[in-house]
Amino acid sequence: MSEKKRVALVGSGNWGSAVARIIGKNVERYDTFEKTVPMWVFEEMVDGRKLSEIINEEHVNTKYLPGIKLPENVIANPDIVETVKGADILVFVVPHQFVKRICDQIKDHVKPGAFGISLIKGVDISKGGLDLVSHLIEETLKMNVSVLMGANIAKDVAQDLFCEATIGCKDDEKGKILHQLFHTPFFNINVVKDTAGVEICGALKNIVAVAAGFCDGLEYGESTKAAVIRLGLVEMLAFSKLYYAGVEMATFMESCGVADLIATCYGGKTRMVAEALVKTGKPIEVLEAEMLNGQKLHGSLTAKEVYTILEKDGHTEDFRLFSSVYKVCYEGAPAQDILKI
Repeated sequence: MSEKKRVALVGSGNWGSAVARIIGKNVERYDTFEKTVPMWVFEEMVDGRKLSEIINEEHVNTKYLPGIKLPENVIANPDIVETVKGADILVFVVPHQFVKRICDQIKDHVKPGAFGISLIKGVDISKGGLDLVSHLIEETLKMNVSVLMGANIAKDVAQDLFCEATIGCKDDEKGKILHQLFHTPFFNINVVKDTAGVEICGALKNIVAVAAGFCDGLEYGESTKAAVIRLGLVEMLAFSKLYYAGVEMATFMESCGVADLIATCYGGKTRMVAEALVKTGKPIEVLEAEMLNGQKLHGSLTAKEVYTILEKDGHTEDFRLFSSVYKVCYEGAPAQDILKI
């Protein structure tokens, strides 16, 4: 009998806690896995108590996923090195701007032969060009990294409302293990080999969701919003062809593609904060503090990173919606400019 695999979670925010609930239950269900799941928590004080202690004593992440019970076998740990030590599978669920720093902290402590899966939506431009977060993790930790993206809002997943997700994994055996780790009757998983396609869909749809939120803030109506979403999908496809020639168009029909785009443009924090940006005129940083408990807004940051690459390569006019979202968020352009396409 093969050795049971130890799973460790790197991240414990809203989405990370929802995923911890799934993983905590599934490791109990299958003999493939060890039954205890360490989860790295960025230590914070919540009502005078350490967040890690609250999670371990009450089994609720009261700051980021209040009211939802986590399995008792999910153990919060504020020490990132101790969390990943001995793990066979690392599940990354942190804001993408922190990935490099976290990987640098743990790169000398990862178990040989371990592999990872990234649930992180965003791109990396730290080296001056465009790269996927999964590639950044692979290069830093010298491990194989798959990805999971899909049409799933954290609170819906946490409440066992039916959702779907797509895993991009090139290795059949690892794909089967990851399917066991994440699939439930309420969280339907499909595994495909187009890892880059799955991940780029997950990153770019957040830019479109910002534009959708602007439509809601401007009270443009559903027809206009639908048009903006369609135009956003066109730019997602064009961007993928331009920078990732091997991406399969069929991937856009998976949960990570059109379905995730629709879900994020009608629900979720990206759309919500973008709407508030238009209605209140407050800076993004203020809205993040007020509406997201200080968590970062994926869409605006991804728009900035994508615009940086498009400007460098001379393609901003070819991606007018993406460029408009960036200019509204960072250059003070009026939100109405999203329709100048």
